Amino acid sequence: MALIAPSLLSADFLHLSRDIQMINNSEADWFHLDVMDGRFVPNISFGLPVIAAIKREAKKTLDVHLMIEEPGKYAQDFKNAGADILSVHLEACPHLHRNLQQIKGLGMKAGIAINPHTPVHLLFDVLHDTDVVCMMSVNPGFGGQKFIQQTIEKIVVLKKEIARRGVSTLIEIDGGVTFENAKEIVEAGADVLVAGNTVFSTANPATAISNLKSISK
Repeated sequence: MALIAPSLLSADFLHLSRDIQMINNSEADWFHLDVMDGRFVPNISFGLPVIAAIKREAKKTLDVHLMIEEPGKYAQDFKNAGADILSVHLEACPHLHRNLQQIKGLGMKAGIAINPHTPVHLLFDVLHDTDVVCMMSVNPGFGGQKFIQQTIEKIVVLKKEIARRGVSTLIEIDGGVTFENAKEIVEAGADVLVAGNTVFSTANPATAISNLKSISK
């Protein structure tokens, strides 16, 4: 059964506390928090003060996805704010192994995010240092986009390599996850589903989370 990580980027920021409590009381496993700097991606979301506030109420894992330039400068700050998992983009890290060591050294789980056009084989040499691969299945920066179908093939390739190397890296799929495609994504090898609009655009987000959980068994 896949883990479900609702993306707070799609939550109601005016009633964020309500939505946090909904996730706390739901079948969700993680909170997915997207941090954007307007440089690495053409959008700005939220940063350290908001994450620290979320941490005070959240009762589940904070999965923080940094869509920012020079993420190594801020790793300690995100640890202090409450991140449990910190994912940095391969495309933003010329010294990726160093970034992963930094994150682990701070006591967080280390994640690598990759854009849709990035070949998965570029991850192979650092899989033994990677707890989570956050595979973007839409172009990063905005919610509500359509799932890029080529992602399925990338999941299959990465899953085989993880098994071949005997590591326990989780594959997380971020973008365009719906009730219609969740089963196919999990069957391809995904371990974690990030869901934003699919959860928060419904009349009952907790039920939507439960439905995703059932579909992804």
